[in-house]
Amino acid sequence: MVEIGLVGKPNVGKSTFFAAATMHTVEIANYPFTTVEANRGMGYVRKPCPHVELGVPCNPKKSICIEGTRYIPVELIDVAGLVPEAHAGRGLGNKFLDDLRHADALIHIVDATGATDAEGNMIAPKTRNPYEDVKFLEKEIAYWIANIIGRGWIRIARRLEAEKVKIESVIAERLSGLNIGEKEVHAALNNIGLDKKPTKWNENDILKLSFEIRRIAKPLVIAANKADAADEDYLREFIKICDRNGYSAIPVSADYELALKRAAKAGLIKYNPGDGDFEIVKEEKLTRRQIEALEKIREFMKKHGGTGVQKVIEHAVFNILKMIAVYPVEDEHKWTDKDGNVLPDVYLFREGATALDLAYKVHTELGENFIRAIDARTKRILGHDYILKDGDVIKIVARR
Repeated sequence: MVEIGLVGKPNVGKSTFFAAATMHTVEIANYPFTTVEANRGMGYVRKPCPHVELGVPCNPKKSICIEGTRYIPVELIDVAGLVPEAHAGRGLGNKFLDDLRHADALIHIVDATGATDAEGNMIAPKTRNPYEDVKFLEKEIAYWIANIIGRGWIRIARRLEAEKVKIESVIAERLSGLNIGEKEVHAALNNIGLDKKPTKWNENDILKLSFEIRRIAKPLVIAANKADAADEDYLREFIKICDRNGYSAIPVSADYELALKRAAKAGLIKYNPGDGDFEIVKEEKLTRRQIEALEKIREFMKKHGGTGVQKVIEHAVFNILKMIAVYPVEDEHKWTDKDGNVLPDVYLFREGATALDLAYKVHTELGENFIRAIDARTKRILGHDYILKDGDVIKIVARR
């Protein structure tokens, strides 16, 4: 399953974002280090469900279908707040970094009001430039990676040159516990062009490499949280700065999303996560103040196309990680499994994945005994190297 780390300094709304995205009960408070142990919960990304084409209801097992939209689970990890020098063990730094080892991408939650200092303490709005937090997070993760690569580097570099071993293989082996492979290291080395002889690398070279490895292997999107309380010009300028530096920053109000989820759970409104609006269904049970609060939320949603919580998760999965959704079936005519369930499963894959990758994902034996795949829409026969497309409905045929 795709894992997304929720990162940032203390007191920026990470736990509220996590609760809003997952409806998982967590401790939320207005002081640093509310989160000590990493919270794990299920968030979702949306795709059109193919059952609409078929004209019959679907029977999802691990996903959810709401009004023709399939909500596909992804794991969210809410880790302890990060403070300066975390890579050296300050604050809860070692634990923070350890909890991020297997994250495929990061959502960096930033206080867009500029009202929290570097340590997460409350200060006056617009006192701290939120982009300072972006730079500081980049630095902490890069230093963490550099510490792992650089341990005993001179000895390793000499062996590399003497034995003519591939540099990326050795570095990838060191970083394997961080879910970073040879492919990512190779790309980073190509991008920055370090000396071919690793014995000539200095600390700055290793750090430069580590920044690039982080960019490739742990990509991040920025959630400009508390956007509902942020000065509009201040927020707009922050988003521009992020864009100029290669980051996507999305206005978010985790508070608003959590309020809507709770109201929907109580049956007061009709709201599907990610929608740009909601419908009040039990106005008689709401106070005037509650109605005014909901209208304020609606105004924000109209301006930003929603609360931003769902948008930032989907941006991480579909635009940053470039993932697609594929539906395996056993009956290519009825789009069912062996028990007659319609479109019961859906898997997320990186772009470029093949029919053989799907077979292995469904079951190892299917991959090992793969014969062919069938496009359930066109009934076309597909080979093992067929490149999967977003929304594909595929049957795998294997030797028994």
